[in-house]
Amino acid sequence: MFGDLTSAEKLYVEPYLDAAFTRKAPGEKFSALINPASYTCKYEFEYDDTQAGGRSSVKMKFNKIKPQKFTFDFLFDSTGVVKNASILNISVANPFAKPVSVAEQLEGFKKKIIEFKGDTHRPYYLKIHWGTLLFKGVLNQIDIEYKVFATDGTPIRAVAKCAFTESIEDELREAIENKQSSDITHERIFVETDRIDRITEQIYARNEFYVDVAFFNELDSFRNIKPGSKLYFPPLEKQ
Repeated sequence: MFGDLTSAEKLYVEPYLDAAFTRKAPGEKFSALINPASYTCKYEFEYDDTQAGGRSSVKMKFNKIKPQKFTFDFLFDSTGVVKNASILNISVANPFAKPVSVAEQLEGFKKKIIEFKGDTHRPYYLKIHWGTLLFKGVLNQIDIEYKVFATDGTPIRAVAKCAFTESIEDELREAIENKQSSDITHERIFVETDRIDRITEQIYARNEFYVDVAFFNELDSFRNIKPGSKLYFPPLEKQ
């Protein structure tokens, strides 16, 4: 579940106040006590599986790619067995100091990661850093499992199972989206060597829609199109 205790580079999480990740939240970042041995990255693709009446099968029409999801486990420990053994603090660590309680560790985690901010009316946006990983998103679920207890019932070890969902600001999202989909309106400047049926085939993967495209653009003829003309190729469902 968890990796090397002595790793100098710890996984850490930085909270931000805005979706563009330009305004850091006040306070310190959260650093994992122990790096996880693994994490899960989930990709989901959404299709329209509407089936016409009287048909035994359906053609799956691509709709969208859902935001990526990541899951991590964070360890909280006050048994005294697990130490924060990073190079940065190993020389100043006090071996006789009383470990911070699990309750206090979890409270610090909540303040840095999931505390609801009254001024923005929402929890923080989060950046997760670890090695080559840089994930931007929000925490949408946390399950805390208490695993070890003192004789009086006080939890002295817990694991927070966290699920994060990717969050990309609108300008960046629009810049990286695939604009070649046949589900959006395309614009082309017609040149002398073009043929409307070939352009139609490139966009829709079928050329029989060229008559509809000509009608949509109010062309008198699809054979004599003036070079420099601006043509619009609408989504299939709008034709």
